[in-house]
Amino acid sequence: MDIDKVFKNNKSWIKEKLLIDKDFFEHLGKGQKPELLYIGCSDSRVTAEDLMGAKPGEVFVHRNIANMVSGTDLNVMSVVEYAVLILKVKHIIVCGHYGCGGVKAAMQSVDLGILNPWLRNIRDVYRIHSEELDLISNEDEKYERLTELNVKEQCVNLIKTATVQKAIRNNGLKIHGWVFDIHSGKLIDLKIDFEKYLEDIMKIYHLD
Repeated sequence: MDIDKVFKNNKSWIKEKLLIDKDFFEHLGKGQKPELLYIGCSDSRVTAEDLMGAKPGEVFVHRNIANMVSGTDLNVMSVVEYAVLILKVKHIIVCGHYGCGGVKAAMQSVDLGILNPWLRNIRDVYRIHSEELDLISNEDEKYERLTELNVKEQCVNLIKTATVQKAIRNNGLKIHGWVFDIHSGKLIDLKIDFEKYLEDIMKIYHLD
């Protein structure tokens, strides 16, 4: 796709939206009230709104390589803070996907330069769950399982933060871990018991 085509597509998109609703852009200009914060991967094949069938204004979206939630990343932490405190979202979703290049890269013993510190977070997930992962002999299955475990650990990183803990206690905020199956188009809820995880880590990570 070249740049000229982007602007042609934009004109077509405007016409399409105005044919459906002549006040479409006026409504957009009034602000947003999304109930969901979606934290996903930057992969060009995985578009958050499309896979959920969401309309503009329904989902607040943050994307990075391998859907990471690092406490030292001011970008994702600012997004979480804004979504929870200002937008008052009711749900935060961390969504990974099978076929994730970031997860696969983290499984390789290769020097990737500036990507090394970022991918180290995924390698830490492998280290934490190495006993389970090392029992999986099939590389593709191991790769998919690491994708799922990475989602789980990023959700745990969310519930380590004061902003999220307070919103869970006071506003009933819910955390969800999903995986998008890029081969079938299906969204898979990993059904992780985050209430149990919250109880388990409170001794260490509780913040008033």
